[in-house]
Formats: sequence, structure tokens, C-alpha cells
Amino acid sequence: MPFSQLPAPLAAALTARGYARPTPVQTAVLEAPGDRDLLVSARTGSGKTVAFGLAIAGNLLGDAERLPPAAAPLALVIAPTRELAQQVRTELAWLYAETGGRIAGAVGGMDPVAERRAFQQGAHIIVGTPGRVRDHIDRGNIRTEGLRAVVMDEADEMLDLGFREELEAILDAAPETRRTLMFSATVPKAIAQLATRYQRNALRLEVNTADEQHGDITYRAALVAPQDIERAVVNVLRFEAPPLAMVFCATRAEVARLSASLAERGFPAVALSGEMSQSERNRALQMLRDGRAKVCVATDVAARGIDLPELALVIHADLPRDPETLQHRSGRTGRAGRKGTSMLLVPLPRRRIAERLLSAARVRAEWGNAPDAEAVRGRDNERLVIEAKTLLETPAEEEDAALAGFLDAPPEALAAALIKLLRGPLPAPEELADISPAAAAARPERAPRREDNPNAVWFHADVGRADGADPRWLLPFLCRRGHVTRDMIGRIRILGNETQFEVAAHVAQRFAEAARRAEGKDAEVAVEPMDALPPRGPRPDHARPRTPRPEGAAPRPEGGYPARAPRAPYAGDGQKRYRK
Repeated sequence: MPFSQLPAPLAAALTARGYARPTPVQTAVLEAPGDRDLLVSARTGSGKTVAFGLAIAGNLLGDAERLPPAAAPLALVIAPTRELAQQVRTELAWLYAETGGRIAGAVGGMDPVAERRAFQQGAHIIVGTPGRVRDHIDRGNIRTEGLRAVVMDEADEMLDLGFREELEAILDAAPETRRTLMFSATVPKAIAQLATRYQRNALRLEVNTADEQHGDITYRAALVAPQDIERAVVNVLRFEAPPLAMVFCATRAEVARLSASLAERGFPAVALSGEMSQSERNRALQMLRDGRAKVCVATDVAARGIDLPELALVIHADLPRDPETLQHRSGRTGRAGRKGTSMLLVPLPRRRIAERLLSAARVRAEWGNAPDAEAVRGRDNERLVIEAKTLLETPAEEEDAALAGFLDAPPEALAAALIKLLRGPLPAPEELADISPAAAAARPERAPRREDNPNAVWFHADVGRADGADPRWLLPFLCRRGHVTRDMIGRIRILGNETQFEVAAHVAQRFAEAARRAEGKDAEVAVEPMDALPPRGPRPDHARPRTPRPEGAAPRPEGGYPARAPRAPYAGDGQKRYRK
């Protein structure tokens, strides 16, 4: 069914948003009978939100072009995460704007009193998360007697998150005459059971199943040394230079650390994880949408429902835990016909695990190495030449041309100054360890960690035990200050007024330069290399002194005393004996 056959307000809204023709999943639901329940499986980024918005239009509008005055809700849409629920609400708001539709939210982390007030004022569609929606229904804030349709978006994810009880309570509270639509990337056994129980004569639609690789996403896998993951993230971001990128980590702690490290290197980065409040998450997403941030470092909380149109690159700093997570993470890019890249950073010892993961996800990836510093500089030179030519070919304003006349310099010097100016804001690329077989064969054996270790350089910081120095904060501080990882810091000696520590020799110069460039609170602690190895005091004698024998005691027998005979087992009356 083409969009032209839809009710005029919906067709006008789609045209205004640039929709020329329906996507496959939208075509499938529009061609389905309007009175049947639907169980739809379609991959992420296929236009499911607009699809179910159009699918329930007939149930809400009937033959009219405008909705009746808002009162009790006519439709309920349930989504697994706050971000997805708010995104669905935004999409349905513009889709139903010309029909007079009022869309309200019921999302965990938001003010429940304000939500209840919105329900009392009337809403045609309520979009929310399972726990908050059930809570409003139990309290009587959401009236369910008028519901004509219930939509469950990303139903498989809601069951994975443990929302089965909430979903069943919501469906039990809805009228039996309502239409039930379930949308999911996959249809596992649990979803099939839920559909069997709560849907009537459901039509099963499979569109772009998981067996098909997403044609708009290019998968790449880059082998890196385990200690080079963070530096590889930096080089991939610099080499690809996407308008917007998302980096996935396994834990909240890794998200906080990596986002702070990227920000220190000059990337406009924000973090997104489950420990953040809803207002913080909303602020981070808004910064990404309005261009103030270019990199989002996130846990898998952002693997579903985040729709950022300019997102062109997804980096898996930590490997996904399963094929579904890989697909959902990667699905943040390559949406709505746009092209995108999904890059897996694979530590060398985990190559087999990554290969099995890709095989299970039915994904074919291009294998290679992460871009090194030389490759990044080469790509920089190409971009800088193009950018400089564009600026030079752009007609100058009269004021600018007049100022240029005062510059008494040859054209080559002016061009070099322009290139330098353009290169200035770019974060420095990182050197990566050579993981080729030839380099591994030529690599010397690791030197023993002794006092005269030639593979380490000693540094000292002017903070010691008297200042509260503690390894729990000192080691992360040194890594952040010198842009190194924990394995590059050796022994740490916390003295009274200073701390002495080792840095791996191959990064010592870079560590010193980064330490000198520190700003803000970090700069309050001076960190400098030591000219000579710190002297170590004499080793204390821990031998226990011999007790002199008393006067007149018999001499010890030659060869020592004989061994004591073993004690016979206790054979008493079974009662415990205590020595007084």
C-alpha cells in the first residue's frame, strides 16, 4: 500500500518528513488485515516505529481524519528502555500531529505526578516502560477500558530484562476486544508463548530476518594487542572521522573511564550508562543530536532504541556477549537507508571467540588490523589538502581580503600556516604495538622485574603518604595523567612526601610529555622523570635471634633431639574436653 492511500493527515506528515515510499516492514503491516493481531519480526533500523504507528491508525481513526477529543487512552505502546520509549513518543507525535493526536509518556525516572496530570488532561496514545505503566494502571491513573490497541515494541528485550510479569499484568488489564501487536527483532520461545496466550488469530510477519546480513552495515574486525584497545579506539575514530560515533563497553566503569580518556584527548565525548539519572541521559542524547558531542561511549543500555540519524560508526571496544547484542549494537547505524560501519576491536587472544560470535550472528566481517599512527596521519593529510583547497577556492570577504594584504609572506608560508591551523584541533594519533608474526618472533623476552630493570624508567610525583597518597586513586591518576594503561605502570613506592613509580621504557617519553601538558586539578601534582634510580636502604635482618641456653643446662645431643612420637588418637566418652 503506498502512502498516498493512507488518511490525508498521516500521508501529509510522512511527506513532510521526507518519506517517499514505505520500507518492507511498513509495507507488510499496511497490507495486513486491520482487524488481526500481528506478531512481527524485523531487524533494528527497519522503520518499525512508523510501521506500528500506521498499523493502529485504522483502529484509532476509523473512517475519520481527526481523532476525537482526548480522554481515556485509545492505544498503549510499551517499550523496554526509557530512551526507546521517549523516541517512540517523539515519532508518534509528528506522525499524528495533523490528526490532533495527544501523546503522553509513562517512563521510569520521570516525575509520576506530572505524568498523572497529563493523563487527567486526556491522551490518545500513552507510550511507556513496563514498570511505570503497570504502576499507573494499578493506581488507577491510566484507564484501560477504552483501549483499542496495545503495542509491545522490542518484546524479546522486555522479556530478557525480566518484565514478563509486568507485561502480563498490563495485557490482563486491557479489554479483550483490543488489538495486540508484538514487534521484535527475534521470536524466541518465550515470545511465542506470550503471543499464544494474549493474541487472537495472530498473523505472523517475518521481514528482513536475522538470517540476512544488514546490507547497509559494513562489518569489520580489527586485531589489536590486549593493552592497545583504548589507543585503537582513538585511531579508529581519527581514521574514520565520522560525523557521529558510538563506542560500546561491557561495564559502567569502562564507560566512565573511556569517555573521560577520550575527552582528555580532545574528542567531544559523552557517556551513557544505566547508573546515570534520566535527566543526565537525556542531556547526553541532546548533545549528540545538536552536534555538541560527536562520540557516545555507552553500555548495552544504548544497544536498542537509540536513533541518531548521523551515526555512521559503531565501535565494539568490548566484544558483545552474544549474537543478538552484536546485531542490536550494530543496528544503531545503517538506519533508514543510510550506510554505516560496525568495527569490532578483537584482542589477539580472543580471535576465535570473535569468529564464533560473527558466525553465530551470520555476519561476514572484513578482518584486518586497527589503523596505526602512520595510517591516521596519511588520512589526515588527504583530508587537510581537500579542506584547505575548499577554503582557498571560496571567495573571500572584502574585509578578509584587505587584512590579507598586510601579510608580507610568500604563498607557501601562508599555505603551510593554513594547514597547521587546520591540523591543530585534531587529537594526536596513538602508536600501536606490532602484532604481526614477524614482530612477535623478533620480540625479546620480557626482562625480569629487578632493581636494575632496563625496560622501565623511574618517575616521581610530589605527593606522598603525608598527602593521603593511596594506590586506589594514585594508579588511575597516573594512567590518566600520562595517557597510558595500568600494565605500563610498574612498581610504585609511596614515601612520606613523594611517590616513586616505574613507567615502561617504550612509552616513557610519551608519558613525560603528556604529564607536562596536564591542566586543571591534575596539574597541581608535579610529575617528573628521575635522573637516577632511587637508592634503596639495607634489607632488614628478619632472622630470629637464638635464645641462650640457661646456665648449667645439659648440652644438646649431637645431631639434635629425636622426633616426638605421634600422639595416640583420643578414645574417650565422646564428650568435648577443654583445657583449663
